[in-house]
Amino acid sequence: MASPTPSPTTARWTNRFSFLMVGIGASVGLGNLWRFPFQAGENGGSAFVLVYLLCIIGIVYPVLIGELAVGRHMGLSAVGSTKEMARSAGRSPWWGLVGGIGALATYMVLCIYGVISGRVLAYAVAGFGGGFVEGAVPEIYATPVRVFLWQTLFMVITVAIVLRGLHKGLESFSRLSMPAFFIMLTLLSVYSLRNGDASAAFDYLLSPRFEELTPQVMLAAFGQAFFSVVVGGAAMLTFGAYLDKKANIANDGLVIATSDTIVALMAGLMIFPIVFQFNLDPAMGMGLIFSTMPHSFLQMPAGSVVGGLFFSLAALGALTSSIAMLMLAAVAVEEQLHLQRKTAVLTLGVIAWAVGAVSAFYPHINEEIDFFSGQVMMPIGGILIAVFAGWIAPREVMRVELSGLSDTMFSVWQFIVRYMAPLLVGGVLVLGVSARF
Repeated sequence: MASPTPSPTTARWTNRFSFLMVGIGASVGLGNLWRFPFQAGENGGSAFVLVYLLCIIGIVYPVLIGELAVGRHMGLSAVGSTKEMARSAGRSPWWGLVGGIGALATYMVLCIYGVISGRVLAYAVAGFGGGFVEGAVPEIYATPVRVFLWQTLFMVITVAIVLRGLHKGLESFSRLSMPAFFIMLTLLSVYSLRNGDASAAFDYLLSPRFEELTPQVMLAAFGQAFFSVVVGGAAMLTFGAYLDKKANIANDGLVIATSDTIVALMAGLMIFPIVFQFNLDPAMGMGLIFSTMPHSFLQMPAGSVVGGLFFSLAALGALTSSIAMLMLAAVAVEEQLHLQRKTAVLTLGVIAWAVGAVSAFYPHINEEIDFFSGQVMMPIGGILIAVFAGWIAPREVMRVELSGLSDTMFSVWQFIVRYMAPLLVGGVLVLGVSARF
Protein backbone atom coordinates (compact mmCIF):
# COMPACT_ATOMS: atom_id res chain seq x y z
CA MET A 1 0.00 0.00 0.00
CA ALA A 2 1.30 3.46 -0.90
CA SER A 3 2.42 5.64 1.97
CA PRO A 4 0.05 8.51 2.80
CA THR A 5 0.80 11.88 1.26
CA PRO A 6 2.37 14.18 3.89
CA SER A 7 0.38 17.23 4.90
CA PRO A 8 1.92 20.64 4.09
CA THR A 9 3.28 22.48 7.09
CA THR A 10 1.20 25.28 8.55
CA ALA A 11 4.21 26.87 10.28
CA ARG A 12 5.44 30.17 8.85
CA TRP A 13 8.40 32.43 9.44
CA THR A 14 7.51 35.10 12.00
CA ASN A 15 8.43 37.87 9.55
CA ARG A 16 10.64 38.60 6.55
CA PHE A 17 13.57 39.67 8.72
CA SER A 18 13.54 36.30 10.50
CA PHE A 19 13.53 34.39 7.22
CA LEU A 20 16.35 36.48 5.78
CA MET A 21 18.47 36.06 8.91
CA VAL A 22 17.94 32.29 8.83
CA GLY A 23 18.59 32.09 5.08
CA ILE A 24 21.69 34.26 5.28
CA GLY A 25 22.82 32.42 8.40
CA ALA A 26 22.57 29.06 6.64
CA SER A 27 24.63 30.43 3.75
CA VAL A 28 27.10 32.49 5.77
CA GLY A 29 29.27 30.21 7.83
CA LEU A 30 32.65 28.58 7.74
CA GLY A 31 32.05 28.22 4.02
CA ASN A 32 32.79 31.95 3.81
CA LEU A 33 35.21 32.52 6.67
CA TRP A 34 37.24 29.33 6.49
CA ARG A 35 36.61 27.61 3.18
CA PHE A 36 36.45 30.62 0.81
CA PRO A 37 39.84 32.15 1.77
CA PHE A 38 41.74 28.88 1.59
CA GLN A 39 39.98 27.83 -1.62
CA ALA A 40 40.87 31.19 -3.16
CA GLY A 41 44.43 30.88 -1.87
CA GLU A 42 44.90 27.38 -3.29
CA ASN A 43 43.29 28.21 -6.64
CA GLY A 44 44.94 31.37 -7.86
CA GLY A 45 43.12 34.12 -6.00
CA SER A 46 41.36 36.36 -8.49
CA ALA A 47 40.84 33.61 -11.09
CA PHE A 48 38.91 31.67 -8.48
CA VAL A 49 36.96 34.77 -7.35
CA LEU A 50 35.97 35.61 -10.93
CA VAL A 51 34.49 32.18 -11.61
CA TYR A 52 32.87 32.19 -8.16
CA LEU A 53 31.10 35.51 -8.82
CA LEU A 54 29.93 34.44 -12.28
CA CYS A 55 28.60 31.20 -10.83
CA ILE A 56 26.71 33.03 -8.07
CA ILE A 57 25.11 35.48 -10.51
CA GLY A 58 24.44 33.20 -13.44
CA ILE A 59 23.68 29.84 -11.85
CA VAL A 60 23.40 29.79 -8.06
CA TYR A 61 20.85 32.61 -7.76
CA PRO A 62 18.47 31.16 -10.38
CA VAL A 63 18.69 27.70 -8.80
CA LEU A 64 18.25 29.22 -5.33
CA ILE A 65 14.95 30.90 -6.16
CA GLY A 66 13.83 27.74 -7.94
CA GLU A 67 14.40 25.79 -4.70
CA LEU A 68 12.47 28.34 -2.66
CA ALA A 69 9.60 28.29 -5.16
CA VAL A 70 9.25 24.49 -5.12
CA GLY A 71 9.46 24.41 -1.33
CA ARG A 72 6.86 27.13 -0.83
CA HIS A 73 4.38 25.63 -3.29
CA MET A 74 4.46 22.18 -1.67
CA GLY A 75 5.08 23.14 1.96
CA LEU A 76 6.96 19.92 2.71
CA SER A 77 10.52 18.80 3.41
CA ALA A 78 13.06 18.78 0.59
CA VAL A 79 12.27 15.12 -0.09
CA GLY A 80 8.50 15.53 0.25
CA SER A 81 8.32 18.68 -1.88
CA THR A 82 10.16 17.19 -4.85
CA LYS A 83 8.41 13.82 -4.59
CA GLU A 84 4.90 15.17 -4.27
CA MET A 85 5.33 17.90 -6.89
CA ALA A 86 6.58 15.27 -9.34
CA ARG A 87 3.65 13.02 -8.50
CA SER A 88 1.14 15.84 -8.96
CA ALA A 89 2.72 16.60 -12.36
CA GLY A 90 2.27 12.99 -13.45
CA ARG A 91 5.97 12.12 -13.03
CA SER A 92 7.68 9.42 -11.01
CA PRO A 93 7.83 9.96 -7.23
CA TRP A 94 11.45 8.85 -7.50
CA TRP A 95 12.12 12.51 -8.25
CA GLY A 96 12.06 12.81 -4.48
CA LEU A 97 15.68 11.70 -4.71
CA VAL A 98 16.46 15.24 -5.86
CA GLY A 99 15.68 16.53 -2.39
CA GLY A 100 17.14 13.43 -0.77
CA ILE A 101 20.55 13.78 -2.42
CA GLY A 102 20.73 17.43 -1.41
CA ALA A 103 19.73 16.68 2.17
CA LEU A 104 22.27 13.86 2.39
CA ALA A 105 25.05 16.07 1.00
CA THR A 106 24.30 18.76 3.58
CA TYR A 107 24.08 16.22 6.39
CA MET A 108 27.47 14.79 5.37
CA VAL A 109 28.91 18.28 5.74
CA LEU A 110 27.42 18.48 9.25
CA CYS A 111 29.22 15.25 10.19
CA ILE A 112 32.62 16.90 9.70
CA TYR A 113 31.50 20.43 10.55
CA GLY A 114 31.57 19.75 14.27
CA VAL A 115 35.29 19.01 14.29
CA ILE A 116 36.22 22.19 12.41
CA SER A 117 33.72 24.28 14.38
CA GLY A 118 34.88 22.83 17.67
CA ARG A 119 38.36 23.97 16.78
CA VAL A 120 37.00 27.45 16.09
CA LEU A 121 35.39 27.52 19.54
CA ALA A 122 38.63 26.41 21.17
CA TYR A 123 40.65 29.07 19.36
CA ALA A 124 38.16 31.77 20.36
CA VAL A 125 38.65 30.84 24.01
CA ALA A 126 42.42 30.62 23.54
CA GLY A 127 42.49 34.02 21.85
CA PHE A 128 40.70 35.90 24.59
CA GLY A 129 42.69 33.99 27.21
CA GLY A 130 46.07 34.75 25.67
CA GLY A 131 46.50 31.10 24.79
CA PHE A 132 48.04 31.45 21.32
CA VAL A 133 51.56 30.02 21.32
CA GLU A 134 54.30 30.81 18.79
CA GLY A 135 54.37 28.02 16.19
CA ALA A 136 52.13 25.67 18.16
CA VAL A 137 48.52 24.61 18.55
CA PRO A 138 46.92 26.20 21.64
CA GLU A 139 47.18 23.91 24.65
CA ILE A 140 43.41 23.60 25.03
CA TYR A 141 43.28 21.94 21.59
CA ALA A 142 46.61 20.12 21.53
CA THR A 143 45.52 16.46 21.77
CA PRO A 144 43.01 14.25 19.91
CA VAL A 145 41.00 13.89 23.13
CA ARG A 146 40.64 17.66 23.40
CA VAL A 147 39.66 17.82 19.72
CA PHE A 148 36.95 15.29 20.53
CA LEU A 149 35.73 17.27 23.55
CA TRP A 150 35.43 20.55 21.62
CA GLN A 151 33.64 18.78 18.78
CA THR A 152 31.25 17.29 21.33
CA LEU A 153 30.57 20.71 22.88
CA PHE A 154 29.77 22.22 19.50
CA MET A 155 27.39 19.41 18.56
CA VAL A 156 25.63 19.63 21.94
CA ILE A 157 25.02 23.36 21.38
CA THR A 158 23.75 22.68 17.85
CA VAL A 159 21.33 19.96 18.95
CA ALA A 160 20.09 22.02 21.89
CA ILE A 161 19.18 24.96 19.63
CA VAL A 162 17.41 22.79 17.04
CA LEU A 163 15.42 21.01 19.76
CA ARG A 164 13.84 24.37 20.65
CA GLY A 165 12.06 24.36 17.28
CA LEU A 166 11.60 26.70 14.35
CA HIS A 167 10.68 29.90 16.19
CA LYS A 168 12.33 29.56 19.61
CA GLY A 169 15.42 27.86 18.23
CA LEU A 170 16.41 28.60 14.65
CA GLU A 171 14.69 31.99 14.29
CA SER A 172 15.58 33.37 17.72
CA PHE A 173 19.23 32.41 17.45
CA SER A 174 19.58 33.77 13.90
CA ARG A 175 17.88 37.10 14.72
CA LEU A 176 20.46 37.71 17.46
CA SER A 177 23.56 36.12 15.97
CA MET A 178 23.52 37.47 12.42
CA PRO A 179 23.50 41.21 13.29
CA ALA A 180 26.33 40.52 15.76
CA PHE A 181 28.13 38.57 13.02
CA PHE A 182 27.96 41.46 10.55
CA ILE A 183 29.11 44.00 13.13
CA MET A 184 32.17 41.91 14.05
CA LEU A 185 32.95 41.17 10.39
CA THR A 186 32.86 44.86 9.50
CA LEU A 187 35.06 45.88 12.45
CA LEU A 188 37.63 43.16 11.76
CA SER A 189 37.73 43.91 8.03
CA VAL A 190 38.32 47.62 8.66
CA TYR A 191 41.03 46.77 11.20
CA SER A 192 42.74 44.36 8.81
CA LEU A 193 42.66 46.75 5.84
CA ARG A 194 44.05 49.60 7.93
CA ASN A 195 46.79 47.59 9.62
CA GLY A 196 47.64 45.00 6.96
CA ASP A 197 48.77 45.04 3.35
CA ALA A 198 45.47 46.10 1.77
CA SER A 199 46.85 46.75 -1.73
CA ALA A 200 48.32 43.25 -2.00
CA ALA A 201 45.05 41.74 -0.81
CA PHE A 202 42.98 43.67 -3.37
CA ASP A 203 45.40 42.72 -6.13
CA TYR A 204 45.38 39.06 -5.14
CA LEU A 205 41.62 38.78 -4.90
CA LEU A 206 40.45 41.10 -7.66
CA SER A 207 43.11 41.41 -10.38
CA PRO A 208 42.13 39.02 -13.21
CA ARG A 209 44.67 36.28 -14.06
CA PHE A 210 42.94 34.32 -16.78
CA GLU A 211 45.93 32.06 -17.37
CA GLU A 212 45.21 30.43 -14.01
CA LEU A 213 41.74 29.23 -15.03
CA THR A 214 41.88 25.45 -15.11
CA PRO A 215 39.18 22.76 -14.71
CA GLN A 216 40.33 22.28 -11.12
CA VAL A 217 39.98 25.99 -10.35
CA MET A 218 36.57 26.12 -11.98
CA LEU A 219 35.38 23.03 -10.10
CA ALA A 220 36.62 24.51 -6.82
CA ALA A 221 34.83 27.81 -7.51
CA PHE A 222 31.59 26.12 -8.55
CA GLY A 223 31.76 23.81 -5.55
CA GLN A 224 32.42 26.74 -3.21
CA ALA A 225 29.49 28.71 -4.64
CA PHE A 226 27.09 25.80 -4.17
CA PHE A 227 28.59 24.91 -0.78
CA SER A 228 28.44 28.49 0.49
CA VAL A 229 24.85 29.29 -0.51
CA VAL A 230 23.85 25.66 0.22
CA VAL A 231 22.20 25.47 -3.21
CA GLY A 232 21.74 21.84 -4.14
CA GLY A 233 21.88 21.04 -0.44
CA ALA A 234 18.10 21.09 0.22
CA ALA A 235 18.21 23.90 2.78
CA MET A 236 16.39 26.41 0.59
CA LEU A 237 13.84 23.79 -0.45
CA THR A 238 13.11 23.28 3.25
CA PHE A 239 13.10 26.98 4.17
CA GLY A 240 10.75 27.69 1.28
CA ALA A 241 8.11 25.50 2.91
CA TYR A 242 7.76 28.09 5.72
CA LEU A 243 7.50 31.12 3.41
CA ASP A 244 4.34 33.21 3.34
CA LYS A 245 2.58 33.32 -0.04
CA LYS A 246 3.02 37.09 -0.13
CA ALA A 247 6.82 36.86 0.08
CA ASN A 248 8.71 37.96 -3.03
CA ILE A 249 11.00 34.99 -3.65
CA ALA A 250 13.04 36.75 -6.35
CA ASN A 251 13.89 39.67 -4.05
CA ASP A 252 14.50 37.57 -0.95
CA GLY A 253 16.71 35.15 -2.86
CA LEU A 254 18.70 38.08 -4.21
CA VAL A 255 19.27 39.40 -0.68
CA ILE A 256 20.52 35.99 0.48
CA ALA A 257 22.83 35.41 -2.49
CA THR A 258 24.19 38.98 -2.38
CA SER A 259 24.78 38.88 1.38
CA ASP A 260 26.62 35.59 1.11
CA THR A 261 28.85 36.95 -1.66
CA ILE A 262 29.61 40.15 0.25
CA VAL A 263 30.56 38.16 3.34
CA ALA A 264 32.85 35.87 1.31
CA LEU A 265 34.67 38.83 -0.22
CA MET A 266 34.87 40.64 3.13
CA ALA A 267 36.32 37.48 4.66
CA GLY A 268 39.05 37.54 2.03
CA LEU A 269 39.71 41.22 2.71
CA MET A 270 39.78 40.48 6.44
CA ILE A 271 42.29 37.64 6.16
CA PHE A 272 44.59 38.37 3.20
CA PRO A 273 45.85 41.84 4.29
CA ILE A 274 47.20 40.11 7.41
CA VAL A 275 48.53 37.19 5.34
CA PHE A 276 50.54 39.51 3.08
CA GLN A 277 51.55 41.87 5.87
CA PHE A 278 53.36 39.02 7.62
CA ASN A 279 54.58 37.31 4.42
CA LEU A 280 52.47 34.23 4.98
CA ASP A 281 51.53 31.68 2.33
CA PRO A 282 47.97 32.36 1.02
CA ALA A 283 47.80 28.82 -0.41
CA MET A 284 48.28 27.03 2.89
CA GLY A 285 44.89 25.36 2.66
CA MET A 286 42.92 24.57 5.80
CA GLY A 287 45.85 25.65 7.95
CA LEU A 288 45.49 29.25 6.80
CA ILE A 289 43.27 30.42 9.63
CA PHE A 290 44.39 27.89 12.25
CA SER A 291 48.16 28.03 11.79
CA THR A 292 49.09 31.35 10.27
CA MET A 293 46.46 33.69 11.72
CA PRO A 294 47.21 32.94 15.40
CA HIS A 295 50.90 33.56 14.63
CA SER A 296 49.95 36.98 13.25
CA PHE A 297 47.72 37.84 16.20
CA LEU A 298 50.71 37.36 18.51
CA GLN A 299 52.52 40.17 16.69
CA MET A 300 49.63 42.66 16.69
CA PRO A 301 48.73 45.32 19.23
CA ALA A 302 45.79 43.91 21.23
CA GLY A 303 46.24 40.72 19.22
CA SER A 304 44.51 38.52 21.81
CA VAL A 305 41.34 40.60 21.54
CA VAL A 306 41.49 40.66 17.74
CA GLY A 307 42.14 36.92 17.65
CA GLY A 308 39.33 36.18 20.08
CA LEU A 309 36.91 38.30 18.04
CA PHE A 310 38.03 36.67 14.80
CA PHE A 311 37.35 33.15 16.02
CA SER A 312 34.17 34.20 17.82
CA LEU A 313 32.95 35.54 14.48
CA ALA A 314 33.74 32.20 12.86
CA ALA A 315 32.01 30.32 15.69
CA LEU A 316 28.79 32.33 15.19
CA GLY A 317 28.87 31.65 11.47
CA ALA A 318 29.47 27.97 12.11
CA LEU A 319 26.51 27.69 14.48
CA THR A 320 24.05 29.44 12.17
CA SER A 321 24.97 26.95 9.45
CA SER A 322 25.05 23.82 11.61
CA ILE A 323 21.61 24.37 13.11
CA ALA A 324 20.18 24.82 9.62
CA MET A 325 21.90 21.62 8.43
CA LEU A 326 20.53 19.58 11.31
CA MET A 327 17.06 21.06 11.05
CA LEU A 328 16.58 20.30 7.35
CA ALA A 329 17.73 16.71 7.83
CA ALA A 330 15.42 16.30 10.83
CA VAL A 331 12.41 17.70 8.94
CA ALA A 332 12.95 15.18 6.13
CA VAL A 333 13.39 12.23 8.49
CA GLU A 334 10.38 13.28 10.59
CA GLU A 335 8.19 13.49 7.52
CA GLN A 336 9.37 10.44 5.60
CA LEU A 337 9.90 8.01 8.51
CA HIS A 338 7.05 9.40 10.64
CA LEU A 339 9.27 10.07 13.65
CA GLN A 340 8.73 12.74 16.23
CA ARG A 341 10.82 15.84 15.59
CA LYS A 342 12.69 15.45 18.90
CA THR A 343 13.59 11.84 18.10
CA ALA A 344 14.77 12.78 14.61
CA VAL A 345 16.92 15.66 15.91
CA LEU A 346 18.54 13.58 18.64
CA THR A 347 19.18 10.58 16.38
CA LEU A 348 20.71 12.61 13.57
CA GLY A 349 22.68 14.72 16.03
CA VAL A 350 24.20 11.63 17.66
CA ILE A 351 25.11 10.08 14.29
CA ALA A 352 26.76 13.30 13.09
CA TRP A 353 28.62 13.57 16.41
CA ALA A 354 29.83 9.96 16.15
CA VAL A 355 31.17 10.39 12.60
CA GLY A 356 32.86 13.62 13.65
CA ALA A 357 34.35 11.92 16.71
CA VAL A 358 35.97 9.30 14.49
CA SER A 359 37.33 11.97 12.15
CA ALA A 360 38.80 13.78 15.15
CA PHE A 361 41.23 10.86 15.49
CA TYR A 362 41.56 10.25 11.73
CA PRO A 363 41.69 13.75 10.15
CA HIS A 364 42.01 12.51 6.54
CA ILE A 365 38.32 11.55 6.72
CA ASN A 366 37.46 15.26 6.89
CA GLU A 367 39.21 16.03 3.61
CA GLU A 368 37.54 13.17 1.76
CA ILE A 369 34.05 14.04 3.02
CA ASP A 370 34.65 17.73 2.30
CA PHE A 371 35.60 16.99 -1.31
CA PHE A 372 32.85 14.46 -1.94
CA SER A 373 30.04 16.48 -0.35
CA GLY A 374 31.12 20.01 -1.33
CA GLN A 375 32.60 19.47 -4.78
CA VAL A 376 30.69 16.42 -5.99
CA MET A 377 27.35 15.87 -4.28
CA MET A 378 26.28 19.50 -3.95
CA PRO A 379 26.97 20.31 -7.61
CA ILE A 380 25.10 17.12 -8.53
CA GLY A 381 22.27 18.25 -6.27
CA GLY A 382 22.34 21.65 -7.95
CA ILE A 383 22.11 20.04 -11.39
CA LEU A 384 19.18 17.88 -10.32
CA ILE A 385 17.19 20.68 -8.68
CA ALA A 386 17.80 22.86 -11.76
CA VAL A 387 16.45 20.09 -14.00
CA PHE A 388 13.55 19.58 -11.61
CA ALA A 389 12.61 23.27 -11.43
CA GLY A 390 13.01 23.73 -15.17
CA TRP A 391 11.48 20.53 -16.58
CA ILE A 392 9.48 18.65 -13.93
CA ALA A 393 7.79 21.43 -11.94
CA PRO A 394 4.79 22.74 -13.93
CA ARG A 395 5.64 26.00 -15.66
CA GLU A 396 2.42 27.67 -14.52
CA VAL A 397 3.21 26.80 -10.89
CA MET A 398 6.70 28.26 -11.07
CA ARG A 399 5.40 31.38 -12.82
CA VAL A 400 3.00 32.03 -9.96
CA GLU A 401 5.64 31.36 -7.29
CA LEU A 402 8.16 33.61 -9.07
CA SER A 403 5.70 36.41 -9.78
CA GLY A 404 8.34 38.92 -8.69
CA LEU A 405 10.15 38.29 -11.97
CA SER A 406 9.01 40.04 -15.15
CA ASP A 407 7.97 37.83 -18.06
CA THR A 408 11.32 38.42 -19.71
CA MET A 409 13.30 37.61 -16.58
CA PHE A 410 11.19 34.52 -15.96
CA SER A 411 12.06 33.30 -19.46
CA VAL A 412 15.74 33.98 -18.74
CA TRP A 413 15.42 32.11 -15.44
CA GLN A 414 13.80 29.13 -17.15
CA PHE A 415 16.51 29.02 -19.82
CA ILE A 416 19.23 29.05 -17.17
CA VAL A 417 17.75 26.26 -15.02
CA ARG A 418 16.81 24.15 -18.04
CA TYR A 419 20.00 24.43 -20.06
CA MET A 420 22.85 26.56 -18.71
CA ALA A 421 23.02 25.33 -15.13
CA PRO A 422 22.93 21.57 -15.86
CA LEU A 423 25.35 21.79 -18.78
CA LEU A 424 27.89 24.16 -17.23
CA VAL A 425 27.95 22.58 -13.79
CA GLY A 426 27.93 19.09 -15.27
CA GLY A 427 30.80 19.85 -17.65
CA VAL A 428 32.96 21.45 -14.96
CA LEU A 429 32.14 18.62 -12.55
CA VAL A 430 33.27 15.93 -15.01
CA LEU A 431 36.46 17.77 -15.97
CA GLY A 432 37.40 18.59 -12.39
CA VAL A 433 36.73 15.17 -10.91
CA SER A 434 38.53 13.40 -13.76
CA ALA A 435 41.53 15.69 -13.23
CA ARG A 436 41.60 14.82 -9.51
CA PHE A 437 41.59 11.09 -10.14
